[in-house]
Parts: sequence; structure tokens; C-alpha cells
Amino acid sequence: MADPVALVTGGARRIGAAIVENLHDAGFRVVVHFRSSRDAALALRQRLEGRRPDSVRLIDADLASVSAVEALAAEAVGAWGRLDVVVNNASVFYPTPLGAVNESQWEDLLASNLKAPFFLSQAAFPHLRLRRGCIVNITDVYGLRPRPGYPIYSVAKAGLTALTRALALEMAPDVRVNAVAPGAILWPERPVAEADRQALLDAIPLGRMGMVADVVRAVRYLVCDAPYVTGQVIAVDGGRSL
Repeated sequence: MADPVALVTGGARRIGAAIVENLHDAGFRVVVHFRSSRDAALALRQRLEGRRPDSVRLIDADLASVSAVEALAAEAVGAWGRLDVVVNNASVFYPTPLGAVNESQWEDLLASNLKAPFFLSQAAFPHLRLRRGCIVNITDVYGLRPRPGYPIYSVAKAGLTALTRALALEMAPDVRVNAVAPGAILWPERPVAEADRQALLDAIPLGRMGMVADVVRAVRYLVCDAPYVTGQVIAVDGGRSL
């Protein structure tokens, strides 16, 4: 029972699932949080447990609820009696043009992108401290350079960047806290006009989209190979934040 344990929020699909699979390949047992992606979570567990039995747990939780977030941390610890890594990956993303923003949008975007990472990190801290573990937050290039039409999302991700640095101080020396800020990695699931796609690519110094593997490698570096790194944000954005 010596294998370390990693909890990944929003871990059933897209970048979250890739992070889960990579950490599992690195020898971690993984706790996969999901909310509306039960089928994807079940398929991911089946695939990974085919490689290593009793190595995946699934937890359905509403990250907008502090009590649910605290229960998520407790259940993750209870899965195998320890917790070594938390990856705050879950996120809500949609436009909120100024002049048409309502309070529920504010609360929704701040809940998933900032409130939940704080309260999950707080609840996990005593257990991470026992293992000299770490937290990795998935922020966004828009937290460094706000995107027009997305003011609340940009503010939430900027807050997560600040939270990364604040928690790195609060949790030192026992727990490291870092972040990865992806740029254009995956297109949104909603349709994107070709002109908008080209405009985005034109704004990237490297001139192309990144790959999910680029983000995954940065997360794994911070988890496995960066014992003297804390309070840092690695931009995986092709230079877009320059």
C-alpha cells in the first residue's frame, strides 16, 4: 500500500483525463473527481484498472458546495488512507460580455475556478503535509492576459494564480504549490468560427496549437521532478502570454 495517491478534479475528460492517465502511468493511485461525465469516468477507470487493479476511485461532487468539496477531500483520503497530490483542474468556461453579466454567472465561474481550489486545498493540506506532497493548479493564459468578452473567467484564473503563490507561502515548507497556465491546447466544445481560429493562431508566437501532452508533461514535472520549486506558474502557451 505504498503507492502515492493523486486527486484530480475534473479528471474524467479532456486534459484532466490525460493528467490522470499520466500520473497513473507514473505509479500513482488516482482519485478521479467528476460531475457530469459519469460515463467517461467509468470508461477511464475500466481502462486504467485493466493495467493495475484497485488503482482508481471515482467521486461525483458539486464543487460549488464547500461542504461537498470538504467531503471530496475526506473521501479521497479514505480511499487508501493517504493523499500525496491534488491537481485542481476542474473549470467552467464561457463568455460573459460586460453589460450583460448577472450574479449567477459570477458565482458559477468563481466557484469552479477559484473557490473550489481554495477550499479543496485547505481541506487536503493536513494530509498532504504528512506526505510532503504538492498541489498543482491549472490556471490559464487568460489569467495573465485577460480575454475580451470573458472578464469573470479571466478574473477567476488570475485569482487562482495569486492563490497559487499565497498557498505556496502558507503551506511551506511541507507542501509545494505550483500552477500550469495552458494557452491554446484544445478547441472549446462549442463551435468556433474559422476566422476566430485563425486569429487565435496568429496571436501565438510559435504559430500553432499546443498539445495535451505539453500540459501533462508540465504537471508531471511539478509533481515528480521539482522538489525545490514552489509558488511558480509554468506558461504552456507557445509564447502567447509574452
